Amino acid sequence: MQLRRPAPIAARPLAEAELPQPEPGPGELLLRLTACGICRTDLQLVEGDLKARRLPVIPGHQAVGVVAAVGPGVDGWRPGDRAGVAWLAGACGACRYCRSGRENLCESATFTGWDRDGGYAEFMTVRADFALRLPGQFGDLDAAPLLCGGVIGYRSLRVSGIQPGGRLGLFGFGASATLAIQVARHWGCEVYVVTRSKAEQERALRLGARWAGGYDDAVPVPLDAAVTFAPAGEVVVRALAAMDRGGTVAINAIHLDRVPEFPYELLWWERTVRSVANFTRQDAREFLEIAASIPIRTEYDLYPLSAANEALEALSAGNVHGAAVLDIAGSLGRDA
Repeated sequence: MQLRRPAPIAARPLAEAELPQPEPGPGELLLRLTACGICRTDLQLVEGDLKARRLPVIPGHQAVGVVAAVGPGVDGWRPGDRAGVAWLAGACGACRYCRSGRENLCESATFTGWDRDGGYAEFMTVRADFALRLPGQFGDLDAAPLLCGGVIGYRSLRVSGIQPGGRLGLFGFGASATLAIQVARHWGCEVYVVTRSKAEQERALRLGARWAGGYDDAVPVPLDAAVTFAPAGEVVVRALAAMDRGGTVAINAIHLDRVPEFPYELLWWERTVRSVANFTRQDAREFLEIAASIPIRTEYDLYPLSAANEALEALSAGNVHGAAVLDIAGSLGRDA
């Protein structure tokens, strides 16, 4: 499913395309894909909120598959191995950010589905050193949502500075938040969820939230930290207003609309606002290890590859229960 020109999702901008099977270059793997998660970033790329870096392009950065071929110079991978692909597709490894363990900030970083073709396809290539090994207890469909929403949600928790037992706010409760809450509860945090949807409020309570309410409801306690998932600047201000002294709001968004003017008193007492930019491979490895130990439970709606437009439209309308996943292999089922 290829994007040739960004357009509103109602215009069905993704088109089916028959393309030659890619060949793995030096240091690359060729994957035969079985599943790919749908992400709000995909929607923003398809609709043009994020400026395209190449066109045409195949979106998708939560891909799961098996190694079909190994390119020259690859060690540690062989055909038949199971692998995952995430948003970070490559980094230079030599700049000051990469050398200090902050490859997520690398100015030469490349991204799956943005700089190189992604997982809305039957085959894709990936740099072998950026492919991820997946815990065996997760089936392919269950693993796909972990590779973006799960990993970036985990980094957002770290950026927020939340400590075990602390009071955490989650503002917005889509796919990433449903995974982050499970990590936070594993750490013994009290979690307070703010979301418009009554169904999402109920889901949050089922997943262990201490309280769940809407954006017009006052959070009943001052928060030590918060993560905002909704791509709206006004939500950041609402989260900041719920912070205790010294608290941090981590913004989990690659695209955010205008942050409205707010009084300095909301920042006073050393409150902090931080953005969350991508993630590192170490974040992904740590999260997948934690996800397996909990173990994290994923919820998703299934779509065939040919229905990628419909899946993105459902995401845009808020009609996705947990996450949306493309069943590329067809009829995988929970035990795949």
